[in-house]
Amino acid sequence: MRLAVFSTKPYDRAFLEQANHGHRHEIVFLEPRLSAQTVALARGFPAVCAFVNDELDAGVLAELARHGTRLVALRSAGFNHVDLAEARRQGIRVTRVPAYSPEAVAEHTVALMLALDRKLHRAYARVREGNFSLDGLLGRGLHGRSVGIVGTGAIGAVVARILRGFGCRLLACDPAPAEACRRLGVEYTELDPLLAAAEIVTLHCPLTPATRHLVDGARLARMRAGVMLINTGRGALLDTRAAIEGLKSGRIGALGLDVYEEEAALFFEDRSTRILQDDVFARLLTFPNVIVTGHQGFFTEHALQAIAETTLATLARFERGERLDNEVPPPQGAA
Repeated sequence: MRLAVFSTKPYDRAFLEQANHGHRHEIVFLEPRLSAQTVALARGFPAVCAFVNDELDAGVLAELARHGTRLVALRSAGFNHVDLAEARRQGIRVTRVPAYSPEAVAEHTVALMLALDRKLHRAYARVREGNFSLDGLLGRGLHGRSVGIVGTGAIGAVVARILRGFGCRLLACDPAPAEACRRLGVEYTELDPLLAAAEIVTLHCPLTPATRHLVDGARLARMRAGVMLINTGRGALLDTRAAIEGLKSGRIGALGLDVYEEEAALFFEDRSTRILQDDVFARLLTFPNVIVTGHQGFFTEHALQAIAETTLATLARFERGERLDNEVPPPQGAA
């Protein structure tokens, strides 16, 4: 099949070309993000491959359908950027890569915890300047700490397994508790009691209308003073402005982010020579107890290989008219 790949980076091309040796699809790599301004580039392609910051709203989907696209293959697990009801109306099927490497994101989550707890980002900068003083670098350690995991799907469950090895007390909140987590000794509870009890809170739930700004000012006020908050899930799970107020007041003692609610205008590009226009994001970067990474939790060789192989295998099954096990179902009640 002919496939248009949007938001292409050199690493996307390398892994997709390698995975395509066994399929021989005709792949056209496009650097621009998919949007209303670039959707014309997909004209004549029966399938397009999109990433997390591509725009797949009603207008874009209608234009894709008008020019012959029948499949949108997401090279991501999340699909909150897709208007699924409109996709169904337009006869476009949507697939994703649901579990390319939960270990990659889980390990990055714990790396942020360790770096913040032991102030590795500050120590690294000091040593490079010849400052070997330990003042201001006092850490606590993870052993014996209470960690609240919000969402125990594939990634949250791996986070629980890793943190059990550190000797943490594990709390969790999820509408569908995982039996494997229960066997680890995870205590399931409601969200508000979890937030009140946990010394570290890490977010791993999907972004939906119900979970948008799940952690806002009101919920931050219920957390323990000095809480460490980690978000490697979706940026809009956290109200960033409320987090800044929490940092200023000391309610948040440490903040680790791999995602940001307005990241589409920032992440995945080199902006080091430009003036940062996002004042909220710029304010975040002024805090010494904040670490932000640019949505790199998934970025491992194993994960990129799995994403490429799953995406192209899905394309082959679609071409043959076979069942698509990783198809995203439309929302309930969609026409």
